[in-house]
Amino acid sequence: MLTAMAAMTQRRVLAVDDDRHLCAALGRILKDEGYGFRAAQDGPSMRRALADERFDLVILDINFPSGEDGISLARGLRTQHDLPLIMLSGKDNTIDKVVCLELGADDYVTKPFEPRELVARVRTVLRRYGRQPGSSHALPAGSGDTGEIWHFAGWQLDATTLSLVPPEGGPVRLTGQEFQLLKALVVRRGRVLSREQILDIVSHRQWTPYDRSIDVLIAKLRRKLDDHAGRSKIIRTIRGVGYTFVPRVDVSEASEDVTQGK
Repeated sequence: MLTAMAAMTQRRVLAVDDDRHLCAALGRILKDEGYGFRAAQDGPSMRRALADERFDLVILDINFPSGEDGISLARGLRTQHDLPLIMLSGKDNTIDKVVCLELGADDYVTKPFEPRELVARVRTVLRRYGRQPGSSHALPAGSGDTGEIWHFAGWQLDATTLSLVPPEGGPVRLTGQEFQLLKALVVRRGRVLSREQILDIVSHRQWTPYDRSIDVLIAKLRRKLDDHAGRSKIIRTIRGVGYTFVPRVDVSEASEDVTQGK
């Protein structure tokens, strides 16, 4: 088992490939070399992983049997995250390589590959990128559900009753999606979440450029929080990117208090 210090300095890799056997093999290879590892099988699970944890590098396959392909996922990744990227492909195709590199991929590996070659490429990309270890961490305390109450700016969000209690007055009623959205922002306080990530978390479905459901939900939450968009102090819009939760958050569970977000 990793010590706390080792876990803090361990570099973490996210592999995105629909081939579960390949992901399992990648996990064994990279874990043997001391890397943290997580696998995702499609775009939504990739975005959920990126919302939940910090990674130092992403390994992304080009081809998926359905949904978004690796090129579109790479394009979205580049616009939302500053992460080294290695693309995988079953084709030794010059055009694919050029497209991936023009999108900003740091390397391109053709399957099948030798484990030692992949590890060497991971090391080279991380070294070239100059990324400092220890950028990875799990969700803050209070990311679960049962029995937790999140306290922020005088408000309370109760996971047991799914209610929002203002500084003064009785509980404010939330719909299921409003609660899930507010919780997603609260437990990731200080992190910017894109609309794609929020929609994956709240609705478990893919986002399209014309889908404004998250913006509608944000507007409803702001009204209930008396958090007007023009002078928002709770949910801040990051133009062209997404939303972030601003206030300090404290979590209480039974009689125990845990503080997060200093």
